Amino acid sequence: MSEDLHTLERPRLAIKDRFRGFLPVAVDVETGGFDPQRHALLEIAAVIIGMDAAGHLQPLGTHAFHVEPFAGAELDPASLAFTGIDPHHPLRGAISEAEALNALFRAIRAEVRAAGCKRAILVGHNAAFDLAVLNAAVARSAVKRNPFHPFSTFDTVSLAGLAFGETVLAKAAKAAGLPWDNSEAHAAIYDAEMTARLFCAIVNRWDETVLGRV
Repeated sequence: MSEDLHTLERPRLAIKDRFRGFLPVAVDVETGGFDPQRHALLEIAAVIIGMDAAGHLQPLGTHAFHVEPFAGAELDPASLAFTGIDPHHPLRGAISEAEALNALFRAIRAEVRAAGCKRAILVGHNAAFDLAVLNAAVARSAVKRNPFHPFSTFDTVSLAGLAFGETVLAKAAKAAGLPWDNSEAHAAIYDAEMTARLFCAIVNRWDETVLGRV
């Protein structure tokens, strides 16, 4: 007797299959200005994104560092006022760009291997800026084995504009049904975690309603 194909459970994709061998990692940077070559990288946070047994994307864990301004870095007072970061606060626990990137990249490479992926792909809100800052810091620090694709990204500005008609992170998060705390915003950890949650919400909704995968 033949089986009813509609009753068969669809095979679940692994994260390595969902994005052609790329592991999505949400990244947010806080800086002392808008020029990646001249202005200091002050904070960086990365959120690993994985897939649960039901096939839903979910944030897995956060890695974050306060970063010392590199030698000769410029600091725009307007940018510091916006983020509220005091680069010279004695309790920041900041480390050099090289130390921060090496620690971050080790953790991400381990996650890439564990997921069976070939490399990471940056997920960001206005992702081109985060990737430009990251690549500039890599070049300055001569850090090796960068796990990220050098130019490809997933940008939640575009994805949220498509899904919800919103491009501002706070408004997009609220449109996706996520809580938003203005008092926590513009810190690398909070923004990276909210970007990761927004990305997961959009992809999960697409997979359910359009692709019928979960």
